[in-house]
Amino acid sequence: MSRFPDYYKLLNISKTASHDEIRTAYKKESLRTHPDRIANATAAEKKKATEKFQAVADAYYVLSDATRRREYDALYTTRSGADRTADPGSSNSFFTQFSSMFGGSGGAAPAADAGARPDAEGVFADVFEELLRPEVERHVPWWSYLGAVTGAGLGFIIANFPGLMLGAVAGNRLGAVRDAKGKSVAAVFSDLGGNQKAEILRALAMKVLGSAL
Repeated sequence: MSRFPDYYKLLNISKTASHDEIRTAYKKESLRTHPDRIANATAAEKKKATEKFQAVADAYYVLSDATRRREYDALYTTRSGADRTADPGSSNSFFTQFSSMFGGSGGAAPAADAGARPDAEGVFADVFEELLRPEVERHVPWWSYLGAVTGAGLGFIIANFPGLMLGAVAGNRLGAVRDAKGKSVAAVFSDLGGNQKAEILRALAMKVLGSAL
């Protein structure tokens, strides 16, 4: 039998941690383990980081919801200390065996299907929604640019240079609305390039941890 994942150790919290302490711990650990934070990583390093990032998301998904946590704790108490491990690889086996028992629906972003592991990037974006949105919008104003160019072109055709200026402004404003509300934070963040993600993660680390990691 595979060893039991100790989600409390994975998040570096006590078994009596409050919901706020669990959320704070997740923020810290997810920023430390996010694979896009590693510059020039080898394939093996990227794989290891991704596994740890997913396990941290699993831990938050389970412990952030009262029902899931209660069901997890019932299993936790049946395992000895020697059987519990903070090895990220154990979390995959745990979800394969036990995740279908979870009945809670609150807390972290839900898994895509009953019994499935949560989407790590979705959990990350859900928790960091407030801090991530301005960072994402600042880095990908594509629709603002496209709207300005398109509006300028149409305006020039209709009213030459004055029309170009008015069309550019109007198109930019309409594009800004699309940038802000056309996609979820998770979708926009996942579409960013590696360098942009790393830059955003460093900015979040400064806000959450007071350092660039």
